Amino acid sequence: MLENLTKKFSSIIKGIRGETQITEENSAEILAEIRYALLEADVALPVVKNFIANIKERSLGKEVIHSLTPGQSVVQIVNQELITLLSKDSDEKPFLQHQNSNEPQIILMAGLQGVGKTTTTGKIGLWISKKRKAKVLLASCDTYRPAAAEQLKILADSINVDFFEHEKTISEPVQIGENALNYAKKYLYDYLLIDTAGRLSLDEAMMSELQDLQTTLEPSETLFVVDSMQGQNALSVAAEFNKSVKLSGVVLTKVDGDSRGGTLLSVRSVTGCPVRFVGNSEKLDGLELFDAKRFADRILGMGDILSLVEKAQESIETEDSEKLALKLKSGKKFNLNDYRKQLSQVNKLGGIASILNYLPSAIRDKAQNLNTLNLEKNVKKQDAIISSMTKRRTSSPRNNKSPEKKKDCPRIREYYS
Repeated sequence: MLENLTKKFSSIIKGIRGETQITEENSAEILAEIRYALLEADVALPVVKNFIANIKERSLGKEVIHSLTPGQSVVQIVNQELITLLSKDSDEKPFLQHQNSNEPQIILMAGLQGVGKTTTTGKIGLWISKKRKAKVLLASCDTYRPAAAEQLKILADSINVDFFEHEKTISEPVQIGENALNYAKKYLYDYLLIDTAGRLSLDEAMMSELQDLQTTLEPSETLFVVDSMQGQNALSVAAEFNKSVKLSGVVLTKVDGDSRGGTLLSVRSVTGCPVRFVGNSEKLDGLELFDAKRFADRILGMGDILSLVEKAQESIETEDSEKLALKLKSGKKFNLNDYRKQLSQVNKLGGIASILNYLPSAIRDKAQNLNTLNLEKNVKKQDAIISSMTKRRTSSPRNNKSPEKKKDCPRIREYYS
């Protein structure tokens, strides 16, 4: 995620930290490097110009000149400007906070075809049910794409969230939306997520349909789903979209596949809408609530340990960890069953590559020669080997007299051949 941009900024930051004095000359060199890094990342040109101008003004001001560590002060300015670029003060209002009322909060999902809108609807439903501990209902108002409702229903079943099935005779999206809302009110749902039809491009029919849904349902959030891999084209579409249908936020998908990061850095300025979520994997739990400060730290190579800790707390069962700690403390040996649980915990965190993304660049650089794909393949092989062993073998792997050991050897050779 954002690997190229992070590498460039990490290199620039290392150079800045070594400066004992900030002058117009070395400031110009630093700004030129930052400008080049942003343009190469496909950040919108007006955004780059404004960002560079703000850093230049502040880096030659009193807060840096009179600082004991000018280089460190400039790094702090770059960090603050990145946070400002990614968010505004108005973005800090409570988002998707459950309100104590009988009315469900409605979230209307919009976007072009093929950006991952339906999958994102399911991901947000899972996120709300887990994070907000709320009762969620999913509904599809997409009457154009074949099996669109069926796809959302399958997603709802897989995340253990309810789905509203409309009558097959009804083909009007607004009527489906009204029926879903009445159902949500009747059965006291906290949130209603409505997936709408996507289009290959902007058209009047699409806008009119969404305007009708927005007017009728009065959603608390209207989220526009953007494929970060499409770059500036996707953002210009979102900006045009916002003029006709008032958006409350943007969801960026496929961020894990976008090594440049220009879309993420440009989206707030170009569309005028805050980023609400970013999709960081194809898995249904691969959705992250956007935090400007944490992403700014990641871009500058400072890592995001807090997000990693939160992810670990959600994914890893503390009871298992406590049992293992007590076991080792009592003097009992670490066996293959314990090892397999540890491998499972790594997989729950998204694998080795995902964990590395959260670490500071100083640590990540030391692991740059690691082939994470091969490592993860080996982890799967080891898990398969252990699962094929008997309980006796996994509980006492150092027992050389175990009769199962000879049986395991061919399996090991087979998996690693």
